[in-house]
Amino acid sequence: MAKKSGKPNENAHRKDPVVRAAFARILVERRRQLGLKQHQVASKSGYSEKYIGHLERRINTPSLTAMIEISSALEENPQDILKEVLLLMPRFKRLEKPDPA
Repeated sequence: MAKKSGKPNENAHRKDPVVRAAFARILVERRRQLGLKQHQVASKSGYSEKYIGHLERRINTPSLTAMIEISSALEENPQDILKEVLLLMPRFKRLEKPDPA
């Protein structure tokens, strides 16, 4: 995730891009399956439409709270969403940042 200055977040975990990509894939798929717009997911979850858009575009890494609330807004069990994120993560391994030397 980039800071407003455009510099990379030095505190970001190397797997953040992998988690973002997996969660984004699930979020977009589930939202479309339900025929929901971003603003509807935002309204149901208590987050802003901008934040939902950032999650879908892999800009933000969802917090645990966000994952739970958005899963509920998508009428999904958060445990099932988490399992699916974990299953998808290997597909996005190429996005993982190298360990700092």
